[in-house]
Amino acid sequence: MKRRTRWTLVAALSVLLLGLVFLLPPELRGLSFMLRAAGLRGTTAESLARFDTGPFTVSQLQVPTRHGPVRARLYQPAERKGRLIVLTSGVHAAGIDEPRLVKLAGDLATGGQPVLTPEPPDLLRYEITPRLTDVIEDTALWALSQSALTPDGKLDLFGISFSGGLSVVAAGRPSLRDNVAAVLSFGGHGELSRVLTFLCTGVQADGVRRKPHDYGVVVILLSAADRLVPPEQVEPLRAGVRTFLHASHLTLVDGRQAEATFAEARRREAELPEPSATLLHQVNTRDVAALGARLLPLVKDFAGDPSLSPERSAPPRAPVYLLHGMDDTVIPAIESTLLARALEPFTRVHLMPTPLITHAEMDREVNALEALRLVRFWSGLLAE
Repeated sequence: MKRRTRWTLVAALSVLLLGLVFLLPPELRGLSFMLRAAGLRGTTAESLARFDTGPFTVSQLQVPTRHGPVRARLYQPAERKGRLIVLTSGVHAAGIDEPRLVKLAGDLATGGQPVLTPEPPDLLRYEITPRLTDVIEDTALWALSQSALTPDGKLDLFGISFSGGLSVVAAGRPSLRDNVAAVLSFGGHGELSRVLTFLCTGVQADGVRRKPHDYGVVVILLSAADRLVPPEQVEPLRAGVRTFLHASHLTLVDGRQAEATFAEARRREAELPEPSATLLHQVNTRDVAALGARLLPLVKDFAGDPSLSPERSAPPRAPVYLLHGMDDTVIPAIESTLLARALEPFTRVHLMPTPLITHAEMDREVNALEALRLVRFWSGLLAE
């Protein structure tokens, strides 16, 4: 949610120096990816960012799933150097067109990894449902049926934000358990009701208090609207909430349009009857405390399906990589720590809490040691 910032020149040069002195040749691939992801400029940085890279093509697809066909995009490198990655975005109305997702897929593809980005419809509506896990599973199964995409019968599952935890769930399902080579949960969750409780109360699972991001609690309201208002008010309330969320995303790219869209959300609030009007007012004023108090009694029921929580589902056999921002206020980093403990008896787990990330986005200034740790994390993942 926060505006992306550049690494400082001093930190960047320190990272490059450490990379050249301490990294083994396989780890240079991770360094190259990190430099592309950070968008650094300068002769040395750009030269290293292009290490072992090449062009790729992009094509549009329709992938069959049990819930109907879903739109998808395939990033195909000219020279393939790794397994197919099924990369699922977080909750966002832009879906596979979301600029950060497009950039991440391109950064991976230019390094030789084919990338398939499915667009589960529920993510476009800001809804977290068991259908999301089904779509991730079915997309992977479709990809496995295409020998040109998965010649060795294996693929990787990468998920961002809530899709991170759901990708872990999908990787543990019987249909995929033997065909997933690695899983990445980038800012994901271990147990959904635990995250929702944090968003409603500001208290993490370890007892630490942290102000939750209003985005998260608003997404809960969107999914739980049918439990809070009369049936005829559900869709008008959801339309107002989606307008607010759309305005929030626009603040990243167009301040004037964002303000006009926030005004539209306030106009919708004025047209709603009670209790929807009060709920949308709490959204528009970012009153997380009041919304959280209304939503907390619904959390356990809303998050009750095991397919929404990797800690309550069958564990995957593939190694699991957990990357999490230490200051994440949407899904707190303790979620990845607890998920790692739950998975360690069953598979190899790589846990990387880092101050370089907020919520599933590298947008913090760095020191060289933390950057080196992150390079080695990505190097290990890309080498699986």
